Amino acid sequence: MTMTEANGSAAGRPADRAASAAHAIEENQKTPAVAPPTPQGGVPYTVPQPPAVIDAEIWPGIATVPGGFKAGVAARIAQGIFRTAIRGLPLEVRYPDGKVLGTAPAGAPVMTINRPDDFARRMGHGGLIGLGEAYMAGDWDAEDLTAVMEVFASRAGTLIPEPLQKMRALFLPRQPRKERNTEENTRSNISRHYDLSNELFATFLDDTMSYSSALFPASGSAVKDMAWDGFAAAQQAKIDRLLDKAAVGPGTRVLEIGTGWGELALRAAARGATVYSVTLSSEQQELARKRVADAGYADAVTIDLKDYRAVEGEYDAIVSVEMIEAVGYQYWATYFQTIERVLAPGGKVAIQAITIAHDRLLATRTGYTWVHKYIFPGGVIPSVRAIEEITEKQTGLQVRERTAFGEHYAETLRLWEERFMGRQDEVRELGFDAIFQRMWLFYLCYSRAGFASGYLNVQQIVLDSRKPVPSLGASA
Repeated sequence: MTMTEANGSAAGRPADRAASAAHAIEENQKTPAVAPPTPQGGVPYTVPQPPAVIDAEIWPGIATVPGGFKAGVAARIAQGIFRTAIRGLPLEVRYPDGKVLGTAPAGAPVMTINRPDDFARRMGHGGLIGLGEAYMAGDWDAEDLTAVMEVFASRAGTLIPEPLQKMRALFLPRQPRKERNTEENTRSNISRHYDLSNELFATFLDDTMSYSSALFPASGSAVKDMAWDGFAAAQQAKIDRLLDKAAVGPGTRVLEIGTGWGELALRAAARGATVYSVTLSSEQQELARKRVADAGYADAVTIDLKDYRAVEGEYDAIVSVEMIEAVGYQYWATYFQTIERVLAPGGKVAIQAITIAHDRLLATRTGYTWVHKYIFPGGVIPSVRAIEEITEKQTGLQVRERTAFGEHYAETLRLWEERFMGRQDEVRELGFDAIFQRMWLFYLCYSRAGFASGYLNVQQIVLDSRKPVPSLGASA
């Protein structure tokens, strides 16, 4: 069995992966959602600790701490910036020698630095990439990781002094050309995340296998402590709202860009629609096809392994759930131009998209982050303004309606986080080690903090064509 640092994925899975994943889904619904509460911190699970010696063949960037004179200088600079930033944050930072930074009020989140020198060297070498790698390596811990990350996320634009922000392009890593979402690269980028293992995703997703924000039957501050028992229904409510907005019903020709594991296609087919769905994940395609066949909709749903740019035909409704984030900002115009090209006269488009404030998009769109390196290569989160400007200036589409529900995503991520951490033994049996589990936990908490702080949002956006629909009675 082998693993790679890019995603920690294990090779060597059962021959019938779709059947195995389907079985995993069924089994996971029979077991409790989370492990018993632990006395430490505010989370109902115990975080796995890295091994004393990290396998350098699997995790070379984690096993080795940056060394040398240059790394030492960068570490001292990073340490100074970090300690200055902490002084103004509602956060307590504890060091092994007993020193405590921060003047946080009682009950504030606690960040524990286990290896100060290693932590500083990783931060100096990679900035925020180093922050995530230091967590993966165990250089620091937190009783409530989401709470710590939420403090950082809520002040993301001001943590670094303004003069240094202006110089960020000179020293921060930039997205590798091989990860830009060209037609040649996109399949590899998608595969690194979505082809990890259907069984892995089944350990923490509900039985709809929906990997996007749910829409709970509550709003605002009431979207707290939602129960797992209602999670699948909330995922289906999200899908049904999109299908309603796209006017999907009997006889509707539906294009889905980004299949996921097939739940939207299934629900559209149940309405009497015919669905053409495209994905670049072979793992998702395999399981989605099996789910469609098992439900008796094989004649109504086609799922192809195809880039969205290669889609042909004409469709009455086009739906896409949290796929635009994987397009890359250089290709957002192409994405919407493709949608416009295949949209039938009078047709409707309904997409769900994670969004970010426009100023943060402009500041970060060319950067290379921990999320790019370990989770979503090539990804860029759009702003609402970017979507509106691109569709207005480069297509004949127009945004008709949008609904934001970021607090629902924070709650979705909490449920995933607790479910995933409650199944550590199962994840380990699938071949994913403690470093991977810490990486995945950091990803879930990092994302949850973004939505809880308002740094990120999620929107359902409805579009149609500005062109008038031709009258059926018009004469030639």
